[in-house]
Amino acid sequence: MRALLPLLRTGAPAVAAVRLLPGASAGPGPRRAMALYRTEERGQPHSPDYRLFFKDVAGHYISPFHDIPLKVDSQEENGIPTKRARNDDYENLFNMIVEVPRWTNAKMEIATEEPLNPIKQDVKNGKLRYVANIFPHKGYIWNYGALPQTWEDPHRKDESTDCCGDNDPIDVCEIGSKVLSRGDVVHVKILGILALIDQGETDWKLIAINVNDPEASKFHDIDDVRKYKPGYLEATLNWFRFYKIPEGKPENQFAFNGEFKNKAFALEVIKSTHACWKSLLMKKCDGGPINCTNVQICDSPFHCSQEEARSLVESVSFSLDKGSKEEDQVWHFLDK
Repeated sequence: MRALLPLLRTGAPAVAAVRLLPGASAGPGPRRAMALYRTEERGQPHSPDYRLFFKDVAGHYISPFHDIPLKVDSQEENGIPTKRARNDDYENLFNMIVEVPRWTNAKMEIATEEPLNPIKQDVKNGKLRYVANIFPHKGYIWNYGALPQTWEDPHRKDESTDCCGDNDPIDVCEIGSKVLSRGDVVHVKILGILALIDQGETDWKLIAINVNDPEASKFHDIDDVRKYKPGYLEATLNWFRFYKIPEGKPENQFAFNGEFKNKAFALEVIKSTHACWKSLLMKKCDGGPINCTNVQICDSPFHCSQEEARSLVESVSFSLDKGSKEEDQVWHFLDK
């Protein structure tokens, strides 16, 4: 029966009946947004019914898509007042939800069409999806995730790309030195953005760095990535260009000829996708299959109570069968 107990990950020290998942820290480090949120696994990793649900610090289920704020409060963090040494730094401080730790292959994502939007592994044609290893890379080459409370509206044409959105929260490539854990909620500052065009849809890729990274103070804009991490942007462009080729698909295309836009441009894109999300949550636009159930947006028509949220999670069925093979160890060599 003990194996059936939910597994919690939290930034607080472990106590009886709570097991820290691998990669989680037991110490409350500085500026840890993670301490405000916990995650609960249901089902077996690398299986179609695996889900990672989110809870707030009080232990109430929430939606990471809708209930975690986009911006980090510039007045206080984790309840502690901050020193506003640089106003622009706090204007550029966002919460990022980590879906895929660096060097892993499983294509994990926020389940936008499910109640409370847990993280799950993407499935295509009945098979779990893994990104291929394309020489010289292993899996994802950054910590990959999304900004909460953003939405790329599939019915709204972007003026700069002339393509509509991809119906997802905006993606983030976090370039810090630490390998983060699935379900972490970290504070990041935005450095720039890349406009991937995926099957005719705009799929923005933000470039960001964890503010707790030892080198974070060096990075303020996209040119700093070129200066302090030479080759990383070129590798990022090639990764997105080629990662679908092993599946038999063509190269991906980009707006602006693959040019990375700067921080100012990126912040405008975030502002726009946040406005689209607001319209979605207030039912002012057609969200289609997007599930907008939330616990903390009280004036949203999709708001639910804590008890209703708990019932939604407890109604999710899962098996205890072991998942499939975890990672693909094959390296693909492309004739470019």
